[in-house]
Amino acid sequence: MRILYQVLYRKWRPQVFSDVVGQPQVTVTLQNELKAGRIAHAYLFTGSRGTGKTTCAKILAKAVNCLSLKEGDPCGECESCVGIDNGSVMDVVEIDAASNNGVENIRNLREEASFTPAAAKYRVYIIDEVHMLSIGAFNALLKTLEEPPAHVVFILATTEVHKLPATILSRCQRFDFHRIDPEVIADRLQFVAGEENAHLEREAALLIARIADGGMRDALSLLDQCMGRSSEITLEVVSETAGLAGRDHLFSLADTVLRQNGGQALEQIDELHKASKDMVRLCEELAGHFRNLMLLKTMKNPQNLIVVSQDEYQKLQVQAEAFTLAGTIHAIDVLQAAKERMFRGFDRRVELEMALLKLCSPELDESVDAILRRLARLEKQPRAVIPEQAEAAAPSIKPPAAPMESQRPQTKPQGTNAEPEGCGEEPAAEAADMPQEQEPPEDKKGPVDMEALQQGAKRMTDWPEVLEYLKDYSHVIASAFHGSVAYVNGDFVLIDAPNSMAFELLRKSAQRDKMRVAIKEITGRTYKLGPYRREYQEKKQEKDPLEQLAAAAESAGVSVTKKD
Repeated sequence: MRILYQVLYRKWRPQVFSDVVGQPQVTVTLQNELKAGRIAHAYLFTGSRGTGKTTCAKILAKAVNCLSLKEGDPCGECESCVGIDNGSVMDVVEIDAASNNGVENIRNLREEASFTPAAAKYRVYIIDEVHMLSIGAFNALLKTLEEPPAHVVFILATTEVHKLPATILSRCQRFDFHRIDPEVIADRLQFVAGEENAHLEREAALLIARIADGGMRDALSLLDQCMGRSSEITLEVVSETAGLAGRDHLFSLADTVLRQNGGQALEQIDELHKASKDMVRLCEELAGHFRNLMLLKTMKNPQNLIVVSQDEYQKLQVQAEAFTLAGTIHAIDVLQAAKERMFRGFDRRVELEMALLKLCSPELDESVDAILRRLARLEKQPRAVIPEQAEAAAPSIKPPAAPMESQRPQTKPQGTNAEPEGCGEEPAAEAADMPQEQEPPEDKKGPVDMEALQQGAKRMTDWPEVLEYLKDYSHVIASAFHGSVAYVNGDFVLIDAPNSMAFELLRKSAQRDKMRVAIKEITGRTYKLGPYRREYQEKKQEKDPLEQLAAAAESAGVSVTKKD
């Protein structure tokens, strides 16, 4: 006769409390109570799926009837333990409340409970998913729980404890099962894989653990599927088995939202629909994708919360830089609302298309969040300038060109070693990374007159907004430039910062480019960056010696004639 294959989560189900992983707050307490002979008449096990509720209920049912306890664990060898394992002992009854939730079912249970056990010490009733009982069934069970026979033990298990009446909760000894830590799940998976003659990489085990979301049963089921593919289980095998591979369409759809290209978004949905992609599932996946971007925008190390491969994690990091935190949260809100409407009977494809059009075209979204985002974008746009004002505001000097190597000013600003881009000494390695846009136009020759450039500069009123914008990118950069002031002249923004760290950050190509992007986002223009030299300002304030002599002569009554 052919033997049916036994899945891993059943084959490796713990038989004693000491084998249960990740729930010491439950197993240790139960072991101590059993050793002390303190057996309650009703237990309530609550927690998310796959965390060990039913397993511990079965172990407890054996332990209260075991003839030879071993440190609070059932021996597994006595007549009672063997009979419960093979099903010959009828005093342990498992009831599925989802299909036995009526008043008559509970009344039959009450009648059976009045009889003494046939072969065991206690008659144990394990009621799984007890929250599915009807109100009448709860009322019928209440009296039995309040005054049960001495030979009866109830073990109630549920994933939704909030649905239980308070009268039931108050009559049970409650144990909360927590989600199991990914490291603990990974250790167990590697042990099971080794016993099954398979090799499971550590990174692959951790990925399975994150996918399982704290449930050991889900983790063992996924491991079972991976072993069906290969005995050498790698990250690639897990990604393909779990459906994490081939999710480029999520990045592509997010890019269309970023570029506000609604037409391309509709084309991609059409392609996915023709490929039989479920629209509800696609909406869930896209909302999960934006959730990952949100976590990357708000946390220092969210890798344990993001269930993706390492390559996909790096792609997420790049894409997260282009989004704002408000944008990711708004996208999740819109997609969640679309998913809710999908289950009300509307066309699911149309709902998803409308949701993406709202994200790509904010003017179509009339929600408060969308209106606030549009107002923030309008405030960041460059202000309109009247032609007469533009002439008056034009700088009195021509846009500067780059200095010759021998003519570069050697004086450095106080408190910093930084030089303006294209205007001072740069290390050779950093000069190679200099963006092309910083090079001066070819038709501009001669050195930059930094003194004239600075004296003609005007204070930048939008600088505080630039610093606020930088906070979304990096709090370190924003802190380094805290208290700084900026001046504008032509194509240059000159920054007067109170510490040298700010200029050291500007020497790095990535940080310099981000500063330039922030300025363009607020002002609508692209500028070159440089330091504001205080010695030029001090020099400007000093009086010419000839002017001092003329002033002294005039004070002595001597007539002075000034000529240009």
